[in-house]
Amino acid sequence: MNIKKYLFIAFIISLVSVIGFGMISILISDEKIGHFDSTVISAVQGLETPGLTKVMKLFTFIGSTQVVIILSLALLIFLYKVLHHRLELILFVSVIAGAGILNGVLKHFFQRARPNLHRLIEISGYSFPSGHAMSAFAFYGVIAFLLWRHISTRIGRTILIIVSCFMILAIGISRIYLGVHYPSDIIGGYFASIFWLTAAIWVFQFYKEKRYNRKQGYNE
Repeated sequence: MNIKKYLFIAFIISLVSVIGFGMISILISDEKIGHFDSTVISAVQGLETPGLTKVMKLFTFIGSTQVVIILSLALLIFLYKVLHHRLELILFVSVIAGAGILNGVLKHFFQRARPNLHRLIEISGYSFPSGHAMSAFAFYGVIAFLLWRHISTRIGRTILIIVSCFMILAIGISRIYLGVHYPSDIIGGYFASIFWLTAAIWVFQFYKEKRYNRKQGYNE
């Protein structure tokens, strides 16, 4: 698959994610998603046990801003010291920082109150879109993208995708289980993060292609 096809796919994914986010936000604004939210919350919180609560609190902790920052710094050191890919460092920082900024802007714009049905932890701030969902998708999504090209085996790439998807879903579900987010907050967060991630990757790949073409032109 050539670079133009990659860029086209990234553009389509970004477009679909924007449409998906727009639909979710409209349903929330028109208060037409309450039944879906309450049904999913009842199903997820119906699984409550002391042991599962500890697990969900662990996933929420892993998805917290403090832990994401620590993991991000560790990965930055790895990319710089081991792989020596400075351009990838810029992409990584842009995705993680941009997702956080975008989440803050969207939360302030929609100002959706958090659910107050059965909270297992206390937290302040607005609810939509979920910051944990956005940061989880941005973090594990960009890791999967950056490490994919350095893993040559099919089993290695499969494990990378499975672990990334598992962490993204587990962190999102933990927020519903703990009663601090509506399911639509999580879905909206995923859509917003998919848009930002694919848009950043599109710019990254486009720049790399232009730089490669310039080098080829100079060498001819």
